[in-house]
Amino acid sequence: MESKGVSYYVEAGKRAMEWHARYLEMMRQCRFDTIAVHGVYSMQEALDFNQGSTIEPVYLSTSQAYRDSDEMEAALSYQIPTWCYSRIANPSMYYFEGVLALLEGYNSGVETSCIATASGMAAIQSAVDPFLVVDPKKPGQKLNFVATCQLYGGTFQQFAQRKEKDRGIEWRKVCASHDIDEWESLIDENTRFLYGEMPSNPSQGFFDLKKVVELGHKYGLPVIIDSTVATPALLRPLEWGADIVVQSVTKSLATGGTSIAGALISRKNIVSSVDNDEMKANFAGWLKLIPNRDNGTNISPMNAMLAINDIRTLRTRMDLVSRSTMKIAEYLAQHKHVEQVDYLGLPSHPLHKLASEYMFLVDSEFDDLYKTRVNRYGHLMSFRIKGGAKATRTVFDAFQRIYRATDLGRIKSIATIPAISTHQQQGEEARKIADIPSNLIRLCVGAEHPDDIMKDVDQALSTLEGTKVYFTSPEYSAGGASSSKLA
Repeated sequence: MESKGVSYYVEAGKRAMEWHARYLEMMRQCRFDTIAVHGVYSMQEALDFNQGSTIEPVYLSTSQAYRDSDEMEAALSYQIPTWCYSRIANPSMYYFEGVLALLEGYNSGVETSCIATASGMAAIQSAVDPFLVVDPKKPGQKLNFVATCQLYGGTFQQFAQRKEKDRGIEWRKVCASHDIDEWESLIDENTRFLYGEMPSNPSQGFFDLKKVVELGHKYGLPVIIDSTVATPALLRPLEWGADIVVQSVTKSLATGGTSIAGALISRKNIVSSVDNDEMKANFAGWLKLIPNRDNGTNISPMNAMLAINDIRTLRTRMDLVSRSTMKIAEYLAQHKHVEQVDYLGLPSHPLHKLASEYMFLVDSEFDDLYKTRVNRYGHLMSFRIKGGAKATRTVFDAFQRIYRATDLGRIKSIATIPAISTHQQQGEEARKIADIPSNLIRLCVGAEHPDDIMKDVDQALSTLEGTKVYFTSPEYSAGGASSSKLA
């Protein structure tokens, strides 16, 4: 067979990328719902390469075969698009990354890229580790980063244990995240990034993102935001100037509860004091081709496809669960056995006004139902039980409709007690700083009718008055199934 030459494939690759760029530009002109449904999977690709399949296929192959040595050389030197090995890239991963990049950059005018990871924790590690490398010109440099203390328990552990304890990188904690002066007081010449979670899990921490971005960029620092609870349907940090967004896709995006997944979405030309122009030009793309190629944090093709199917209905689902959560929060705020309700949607919440400046249902002004921009505050809330930890466990154990689990963002309502579950390892003192007391129940509202969830909460709270209810027995069968009996 006559060799075509590497240049032949490079030119073909350029034409393919030019077509793809035009298609992406066309998709950017579509509404949010259309992007969520179609993503980057085109009809042309369906007809030309996928037997006319209207839904993105799942590519379970580990690697790609090449026509000849010239194509292989062009591919493995990254001169042409390639699915060389599924640890690096795979068509199913590409569809997943493409739709999230478009959704996070929606209507922002910002060019975005995305890298998919095996979990949300892998996305956080991928987002922060490239900045935590000591400058070889400054041996002995003591690096630090500034991050809010109100974080998901897994993030807290990664920062406190894997970064601070294991590697000696100081985590400077922002306790009052809405206080911009506190943020600035913690920055010095060895600070590498600013990091925050908004809204935070579970205590609904929030801050003025625009001011934090301005502060970070003033000192040449990237701003990294975990927007898992909000999703791009309610908040798109890149629109406000953030450099990097991380998503635990497992949660609100992949609502079905069938897949573990994470993602990192970055704007082009991020701000950073690290001397690496290639990294700054396309952070997510650089991660995919270099560090994560070697670290192997990739998502599985099946999990990518399962997540894509849940993302298709993201906007309408987040609207539904947000409205239900508001109704339940208002009900609990008046309940005699509830000490406090933490939900940004309540006017009584001290950060309600600030959250209202940022959290909106995307495209609500184009929705025939609303015809104006409407605030939505998400599906996660917390409430605190009068009577302390013991009373809280009594209420928690009495739920019948609401599942007891550490998950969130599910299509089914789920609750946990963070002090004994998701935030247990960070210790009592750290929980006190983050305002996570032992009487706090985190409730993530699903798509059930809110009246039925309120009934379940009400009957569970009634146990504090001695009312007997049906509850899950602690006695398990050999097969792991539980039975129910009258208390």
